[in-house]
Amino acid sequence: MDPETVDQDILSLTFAYDVEELGPRTTIELCPDGKDIVVNSKNRKQYVNLLIQHRFVISIASQIAHFSQGFSDITTSSIKTSLFRSLYLEDLDKMFDGSGAAISVEDWKAHTDYNGYEENDHQISWFWKIVKCMSAEQRKVLLFFWTSIRYLPLEGFRGLDSRLCISRTSESCEHLPSAQTCLHLLRVPPYFNRVMMQNRLEMITQEHIGCSFGNL
Repeated sequence: MDPETVDQDILSLTFAYDVEELGPRTTIELCPDGKDIVVNSKNRKQYVNLLIQHRFVISIASQIAHFSQGFSDITTSSIKTSLFRSLYLEDLDKMFDGSGAAISVEDWKAHTDYNGYEENDHQISWFWKIVKCMSAEQRKVLLFFWTSIRYLPLEGFRGLDSRLCISRTSESCEHLPSAQTCLHLLRVPPYFNRVMMQNRLEMITQEHIGCSFGNL
């Protein structure tokens, strides 16, 4: 944004921002008397730096301190030194965000139960054959639609807090599958054939649909 536009105060920014936590809205000042300091072309760089500092460092300092204390409680000084010498940022990403590796259909199948279906039913057989033919991205979208989980733990499906389930629904075959993500439950109508099921699964594994958490 050009300096002239900033100096016209079109954005109405000051060295303060509002946060809402459990209802009440609080104004956080980025510096002393920040709510009275208007952002302009001369101080905008300082404003951005202070805003980043507050949002990504100061605002989470308490949580980081508790995490650090908890980590210290379960490790010794020598273990921490050894750990951090051999630990890379990519390792931490995997520890906190899970594995970005391709999803194993066999592992998925082994950790899935059935309600209203039997493992040897045509619909279940079609389902896993279709999933096996999906692209890696489609499997991720299906997993997210089913569970609201984007990445699996490092242990795979056995690292989840509960097993997954495919449940037979009484809805007509015109309906798409739906999900109760908190229960890891996928509700699938008794489709008449594999082509029909594949068509429905392809619809819910589109990125913009899969992100709706199964509420179709």
